[in-house]
Amino acid sequence: MKLVLLSGGSGKRLWPLSNDARSKQFLQVLQNDKGEKESMVQRVWRQLESVGLSDDVLVATGKSQTEILQRQLRHLARIVVEPERRDTFPAIALAATYLYSIAGTGLNEVVAVLPVDPYVENDFFHYIKRLERCIGESGADLALIGVKPTYPSGKYGYIIPKQGGGQADAWYQPVHRFTEKPSEQEAEGLIAQQALWNCGVFAFKLNYVINLLMEKGLPIQYEEMLKQYHKTPNISFDYEVVEKAERVVVVPYEGYWKDLGTWNTLTEEMSQNTIGKAVICERSSNTHVVNELDVPVTVIGLKDIVVAASPDGILVADKASSPRLKELLKHTDQPPMYEEKRWGEYKVLDFKKLEDGSEVLTRLVQMTEGQCLSYHSHEHYSECWTIVLGTGQFALDGKIVRVCAGDMLQIPAGAPHSLKALTDMQWLEVHRGRELHTENTTRLLTQWAEIEQHFETYSGSPKKDDNLMEGA
Repeated sequence: MKLVLLSGGSGKRLWPLSNDARSKQFLQVLQNDKGEKESMVQRVWRQLESVGLSDDVLVATGKSQTEILQRQLRHLARIVVEPERRDTFPAIALAATYLYSIAGTGLNEVVAVLPVDPYVENDFFHYIKRLERCIGESGADLALIGVKPTYPSGKYGYIIPKQGGGQADAWYQPVHRFTEKPSEQEAEGLIAQQALWNCGVFAFKLNYVINLLMEKGLPIQYEEMLKQYHKTPNISFDYEVVEKAERVVVVPYEGYWKDLGTWNTLTEEMSQNTIGKAVICERSSNTHVVNELDVPVTVIGLKDIVVAASPDGILVADKASSPRLKELLKHTDQPPMYEEKRWGEYKVLDFKKLEDGSEVLTRLVQMTEGQCLSYHSHEHYSECWTIVLGTGQFALDGKIVRVCAGDMLQIPAGAPHSLKALTDMQWLEVHRGRELHTENTTRLLTQWAEIEQHFETYSGSPKKDDNLMEGA
């Protein structure tokens, strides 16, 4: 069986920690058994490893999340990248074509699909393993996992099994219909009919989706699907496939399952009341502070409150009201002010527009020892770097030079450049020009060995300078 993890999200529900580049599944606010901070995606990956499923995982995600996925999963997962942000049907179609035409997965292989961020115990993944057997025994097109509800929630979709549609001792049931986010009163009636929460986990044989793509006139070859991705229906897999399928069964799950999609649900699973520089008065109750800034936050005499601070903004909210956050931010288009990359991370410290129309952006960058930037250029702006900590090798103008704390580096607009960290490094960048918040980077090479080889080929012989750069 193959697993496809869907990693998406607009980063609005857990603002200001989440943004377009760091959705909720990447927030390192949970804690593992060793007392180390981990994100939802790291927790899920650890659980997949513990039950022996991680070798068969494919992650489908967008461009903005690729590098943070690689970093948090230690480059262990295979990733397919959507050419543009669309819904779950296109993402699953892309993953299916990769499995079929690139990975060589057999058409009778069962594929299970799940969100990248369920908050569950390890036994949930044993139920995912059961989906393979379920497809084989039932002959169904699709097999789902449905969670037994613990209360009449209006936040989830419901799976309603057929009444008396299966054998009394069957461990799966045929599905009668689906209901999407009913009122709490309606949910009570559905639960009386043995309805289950739809947790977004389902399985199918690969040939089922491949045949669907052919019927819809969509490509089944991965490279061609990438080219025609914009033509795929921008719709969820539930609406496009699941609710139209003729033979669907559901496996009931009675264990612990939770969607940590809002501040009130997330803080319930946090082992600490404060993260970062924060103090909460003893008279405050059920209050949490997550502070990613270098300034302290103090809370006195408040209860049922969450305070979250990051370079993207500051939130002070009553926990029960925090689900309104996504609606309040739906028209906000601020670019991410903090981002994790495969090589490290950066924070935007300041951004301003000048009277002449040009822009100036200042950010603090940190890079892990042994990592490197791609060999790249920016057409519309120049950069000035000041090395704050560490030692590295800097590539520019046909030379590779050694740099360390105190050095200043001038990079003209359009000039390809790169940096490799010989130790952990930190530097300040000042960008000046136009379109500073847009993706106008031209990447030429990604690996440092390729960059060194390029410089040797370009110049006829390596040009390396082990002295410190002065006045560069």
